[in-house]
Amino acid sequence: MAVAHLSPGQLLRPRAEQVIAALDVGTSKVAALIAEVGAEGAPRVIGAGVRACAGVRRGLVADMARTEDAVRAAMQQAERAAGVEIERVLVSISAGGLASSVTSVEIDISGHRITPADLKRLLAEGRDRIFDAIRDSGRSMLHAEPALFTVDGLEGVTDPVGFHANQLGVDIHVITAATPPCRNLDLAVRNAHLDVEAMLASGVAASAAVLSEEERELGVALVEIGAGVTTIAVHGGGVLAGLSSVQMAGGDITADIASAFATRRAAAERLKTLHGAAQAVPRDNHDMVDIPPLDPDDGNDIRRVPRAELIAVIRGRLDLLFGEIAEALDHMGFRGPAGRQVVLTGGTADLRGIADFAAGALGRTVRIGRPRGLAGLPESHGSVAHATLAGLIHVGARPGLDLARIPLGPTPRGLAPAEPQTWLGRLVSVLKRQT
Repeated sequence: MAVAHLSPGQLLRPRAEQVIAALDVGTSKVAALIAEVGAEGAPRVIGAGVRACAGVRRGLVADMARTEDAVRAAMQQAERAAGVEIERVLVSISAGGLASSVTSVEIDISGHRITPADLKRLLAEGRDRIFDAIRDSGRSMLHAEPALFTVDGLEGVTDPVGFHANQLGVDIHVITAATPPCRNLDLAVRNAHLDVEAMLASGVAASAAVLSEEERELGVALVEIGAGVTTIAVHGGGVLAGLSSVQMAGGDITADIASAFATRRAAAERLKTLHGAAQAVPRDNHDMVDIPPLDPDDGNDIRRVPRAELIAVIRGRLDLLFGEIAEALDHMGFRGPAGRQVVLTGGTADLRGIADFAAGALGRTVRIGRPRGLAGLPESHGSVAHATLAGLIHVGARPGLDLARIPLGPTPRGLAPAEPQTWLGRLVSVLKRQT
């Protein structure tokens, strides 16, 4: 995955099979992780970094220089801790109007046994069809994951190689984003002297860090509430079934607080973090919080208001946000027995009482999802705010079958370079893991 140069101190450790580097370029911060993967395949974090970022608005690069500086500083901090120099990184993206669709492809087998060559032909035809569909749409393919193989109408075949069949088909789940935001983010990272190995939708990455395999099988929706964008990823039958985004998130709560109490955004963020909640309790009507003035030099004194007033402002925005989330879930068909479980993550998921609020607003069981499964993850990067970052490492260490990243022949020009492994070897290894 990532190319790394080892320092003398690093040579004292057992040699890693590979080194993975990840960047989460968000609206409020840029965070970096570096992990090494041993022969057993489990990633271990060896370096981490984080920097505040003022160059991104709702996941979009708005100030190239500031974004580059934050990317460079965060990765350099991680490199110093890890003792390695990174050249290639996995990057998450939440902007660009993330959208998902399903492309179905079927080829004729004429009754003979399905071979790896047949599978390659099927997937190559599917990827060609996807590129034809988005060529003039102004969008880029981030993911193209085969969800279900079909053999003569029998769905859910994990590995069709060796079956006798007349028809072989597959449903490919495709995630796209608007091309300009992808290119701008790609440019910001490359200007910081890092090559973008692949760009992953934030909901896909976060799901890898916080969801269990059983949840994916039974049906679950991951709701990642960042600072600028909320991403919703629906899973069922063990595969990603839909992805959507809402242009509303934690930063809107901060803006509402700043506006309602005429205070600075930095003070509003602090009020939200230290005193905010999604649910009020009786004592909140009596407990007071200090509101700093908008301009500390204008002579105005610090005001004091009941915490209940602050919570009322927060709840007003949460009502709007979860209304949008409910519409997105309904649009993606997340209903019935398989649509009862929601997992909240992202920085806003740290808000006190938000799980109970979400359960009432959505009418579903809700839990908070924190990163797990990463040895050596520092406490500073173990919160819900870093779920996407941790997920990038999980995907890098154990990638699934994604046609956006596997060469099936001539590779169209795009943001995600092909991995240096042969297509056949990569496909076989993934199919073996799924059986």
